[in-house]
Amino acid sequence: MVASLLLAASLAAAPPALETARDLQDRAALAKLLAEAAAAAARAPKDARAQYEAALAASYFAEVALELRDRKQAQQASEEGIRFAERAVALQPASGEFYRLLGTLCGQVIPANPIVGALNYGKRAREAIGKAVELDPRSPAAYLARGVGNYYLPPALGGGTELAIADFRRAIELDARNAEAYLWLGLGLRKAGRNGEARQALEKSLAINPRRVWVKQQLEKTPPQ
Repeated sequence: MVASLLLAASLAAAPPALETARDLQDRAALAKLLAEAAAAAARAPKDARAQYEAALAASYFAEVALELRDRKQAQQASEEGIRFAERAVALQPASGEFYRLLGTLCGQVIPANPIVGALNYGKRAREAIGKAVELDPRSPAAYLARGVGNYYLPPALGGGTELAIADFRRAIELDARNAEAYLWLGLGLRKAGRNGEARQALEKSLAINPRRVWVKQQLEKTPPQ
């Protein structure tokens, strides 16, 4: 049990170069890291960790492409990452983190291509993230991923802002230094019209990770009250 928890923790921690490139919205660096990870995965098709690392690089690239409103690149990267994540899950189906990443990538297709993405990937995203929570109920990353899904999913379809906020708070309970959870909590609170609380959450995210350009951008867009 301890070994599996340590493995999950090591998987959830992205390589520093990947996080730095994401934080700085450096697409050129992310493209290079993705190409290297994809090549390594191609050389080791039976290595679940190699497939996971390629999928993670694709997810980070897609994330920044979405932040920069490049939907085409976001969709291409997400769909490439899904293929790697599917192989990782097939090789190691007991990993909650692998399911979490698969669900995240499926979810990233949706804002990149809302109509096709929702039809082809919406259900898959929910099921994969649900499996991640089931396999690893103390994973902050799993609750964060579920919260992002609920943030974008309307209440009529089972999501909604309040559910998202609850998931982001749960991620913070499990990891009080989770800058991404504070970022998304801020976005959820702002969407709910609670701008003062939203700014506090965004400021906390930035205090934990002052490099994150997107947090600075969101803070600038958030009214004081």
